[in-house]
Amino acid sequence: EVAGEVADGFLVHPLNTRRSLEELTVPAIARGAARVGRDPSAVELVCVTIVVTGRDDEQYRRSYEAVRRQLAFYGSTPAYAPVLELEGYGDLHPELKALARDGRWDDMAGLVDDDLVERVAVCGEPSAIAPAIRSRLDGISDQVSLVNNRAPDPEHFATVVRDLHQPHEG
Repeated sequence: EVAGEVADGFLVHPLNTRRSLEELTVPAIARGAARVGRDPSAVELVCVTIVVTGRDDEQYRRSYEAVRRQLAFYGSTPAYAPVLELEGYGDLHPELKALARDGRWDDMAGLVDDDLVERVAVCGEPSAIAPAIRSRLDGISDQVSLVNNRAPDPEHFATVVRDLHQPHEG
């Protein structure tokens, strides 16, 4: 809400979904803006978006599993529990938090199922990523920041960025 009151922009944490943006993030910014009589559109929304892609099956699998581990870590953090709750994974946060507290980092990823990975991350072949990002963020986000810091490949990110800059219908 504070971003809505005073910020020029807001960088959304990567643990997000279209639903969490629509039901949590955007309304919070609007509430903050309303408190001070500001137009919420004055706050530029930049969505950090996790991407799973690859030039072959092996690279895709490595990227996917890296994101699964990343989401397990994020899911153990109390600040991100509302997104899990909203997506029907409310019971996951306490389990991940307990494993993290016990230092059982290697066991955490096994609790993150494919459905959650695919709700949070944009997954697919490089040519499918830009349309999926548009579908997810059009009408919500002013900018996008692509993330896969666990298994990066600048070549396929270049393809995605080029595709995002192409005109599209919609």
